[in-house]
Amino acid sequence: MAEHVLYRKLEIELPRDEVFAFFADAGNLERITPPELNFHILTPQPIGIARGTLIDYRLRLRGLPISWRTEISVWDPPNEFVDRQLRGPYKQWIHRHTFTELGPRRTLIEDQVRYRLPFEPLGDLAHFIVKRELTYIFDFRQKAVKKILGETASDRPLAAVG
Repeated sequence: MAEHVLYRKLEIELPRDEVFAFFADAGNLERITPPELNFHILTPQPIGIARGTLIDYRLRLRGLPISWRTEISVWDPPNEFVDRQLRGPYKQWIHRHTFTELGPRRTLIEDQVRYRLPFEPLGDLAHFIVKRELTYIFDFRQKAVKKILGETASDRPLAAVG
């Protein structure tokens, strides 16, 4: 029964409040998700985000339609928020978004996802596939965020996917 962790960080040349506001707008999730996932938010927008907010999504994962529901379990603007899966493809999905002010116009964005695969321990045999997919999705996400929020962002390598 393994908990896996994906960690990413990215620096953006924008004030923390602006970066947080971008991520706090659930509508931007569609913009930073690979198009082949056919990701759509089902919850009527705009969504007023706060602790306890529920968001429903629909996507295609490995060609299969997936319904996904998350809850905002931590809401601390402009520092961090956490969304956790209530229903979806994982046994556990806890995604912590942290925003650290590095200067007046520089923000560090950190993503930490703690996840567990379904059907443990047999499900863990497929982790190499899931790990590759998540790496691709978060690579795409970082490139999209850089493009949308500014080309001056600097990549930081993947610190851990395990």
